[in-house]
Amino acid sequence: MRKIHHLSTCDTCQRIIKELGLKEKDFDFQDIKIKNILAEELDLAKEMVGSYEELFSKRAQKFRSMGLNEMKLTEADYRKYILQEYTFLKRPFIWVGKEVFVGNAKKNIEAVRALINE
Repeated sequence: MRKIHHLSTCDTCQRIIKELGLKEKDFDFQDIKIKNILAEELDLAKEMVGSYEELFSKRAQKFRSMGLNEMKLTEADYRKYILQEYTFLKRPFIWVGKEVFVGNAKKNIEAVRALINE
């Protein structure tokens, strides 16, 4: 599978897509504001990265506005909030074959670049 969950209004996502040279003919682009990640995809990604917390964006504005930063969240909570609100999915979220890369850390982007250029 070659897919990217992104936000079309996110400058960082758009910069990374351009930087990696990702094209819609090669990748399935899913704007999470229009269609959030499916529960099955989220569950599979969790198995690959180890936890829902790793997939959760604590940088999202709603994280503080909803008071989640003051709560002790469980794995079930992280899953629930990601599925309820697209903004909580850490992005970009890129699938390449059986690998998944979450977030905009430089090492993630370089790993994606290396994998797609093999």
